[in-house]
Amino acid sequence: MSGRGFVLAIDQGTTSTRAIVFDEEGRPCASAQVPLTQIYPAPGEVEHDPEEIWQSVLKAGRAALKDVGAQSVAAIGITNQRETTIVWERATGRPLANAIVWQDRRTAKHCEELKGEGWGAHVEETTGLVIDPYFSGTKLAWLLTNVPGLQERACSGEVCFGTVDSFLLFKLTGGKVHAIEASNAARTMLYDIRSGRWNDRLLDRLGIPRALLPELRDSQDDFGVTEPGHFGAAIPIRGIAGDQQAAAYGQACFVPGMLKATYGTGCFLLANTGEAKVSSTARMLATVFHQLQGKRTFALEGSIFMAGATVQWLRDSLGLIADAAESEDLARRADPKSGVYLVPAFQGLGAPHWDAEARAAILGLTRAVSAADIVAAGLEAVAFQTRDLLDAMRKDMAQSSIPNSVSLRVDGGMTANAWFLQRLADILGERVEVARHPETTALGAAFLAGQASGLYGSQEDLQRSWVPSRAFEPAMSEAERKARYGGWRDALAKVKSKL
Repeated sequence: MSGRGFVLAIDQGTTSTRAIVFDEEGRPCASAQVPLTQIYPAPGEVEHDPEEIWQSVLKAGRAALKDVGAQSVAAIGITNQRETTIVWERATGRPLANAIVWQDRRTAKHCEELKGEGWGAHVEETTGLVIDPYFSGTKLAWLLTNVPGLQERACSGEVCFGTVDSFLLFKLTGGKVHAIEASNAARTMLYDIRSGRWNDRLLDRLGIPRALLPELRDSQDDFGVTEPGHFGAAIPIRGIAGDQQAAAYGQACFVPGMLKATYGTGCFLLANTGEAKVSSTARMLATVFHQLQGKRTFALEGSIFMAGATVQWLRDSLGLIADAAESEDLARRADPKSGVYLVPAFQGLGAPHWDAEARAAILGLTRAVSAADIVAAGLEAVAFQTRDLLDAMRKDMAQSSIPNSVSLRVDGGMTANAWFLQRLADILGERVEVARHPETTALGAAFLAGQASGLYGSQEDLQRSWVPSRAFEPAMSEAERKARYGGWRDALAKVKSKL
């Protein structure tokens, strides 16, 4: 390894970019974080500046490598916000429009048209997804229609499309590699997860020319090397995964039936289903966990659009807390019998409801309700939504004879909140295990790149070494659990657009 005993993980997220250096034991040694500007052109629309994304990667990577040195890094692993859609000029790498972020709902009408035309069954069968603005396909179609000249340039091969991993790979390698990794491709609504190829029927219907599509790659691969000027040395790029798949890899969820939940801006629950592409009866998503040596391992996934973002809303829009940490203290002072429910459907509802037109609400308000009650209801809403996902996922897995896990592994920023974790265990009625490393997403990217570079052992080795930092057991009575969850289901019914 020529003295190269470190891996640099680049974690390009929705609200910030992190760069973390991990050593041969998987321990973080240096890190840096750069915030990312959120752009809201209109209600329901969310954008990022791709050039700002790129500069944040350079800034964070250089800062993390300042003390370690680029020469000591064996490989780079990349993990990224998924579904976010970018188009850029092939010759220069110049972005041709703002990135349309995964949260963006501007293509809701287009999605309804596709459903009305009967595309739902084909999309589910081939891509494992449901038709929804969340995914990249209709976002790309919108860009091709609405950016002047883009469609013509795309047809002539002058334009590249990619999710964030593709864009960063292109920029890091100086335009030498235009590729997309399998777990990210699986989130585009353009990719057949059974065959591992782009789906021609969907491309034709959405008016997307093949000339702008990236090459499909494994999660561990030779993705080329960085231009020396970016970080001070030419560093091999050896692992890529979408953020939720990377988190599951970092949580060592390598056995079918194992589950993890990541609580960041949104919450994403992912279950390893092994070699089986599970067809969900509860509108969960079938997706690719990872692809190694051409072999795909599948997963079921459900998404909550507003998890940590709910706490941000309580802080920034309502001013009920000064910072996220204050939410724990305030929740402890809440009246457990307040009867307040907050349904954070600010961008509609994700799985298993998939209601793009649902809107947020606070229900059960009385003169006695305090700020503490509303904050507690916001945190509890994340626990309720997790149960919605988990119940649906377990039903699907049982029908496919996939074993049931005995606990839920969790990571992400909200796991710093002990009140939330205890309430999560109470609402689920099962053990919740907290990852030892809070930056599990970056760790998963590091594992993928490090394994490909000989720094880390097999999946079995990584699984044996995984231990939680903390665990929470349910303490709520079954009667209270049932009553609280019943109140949540009643609140949901009041905000849905299609009852």
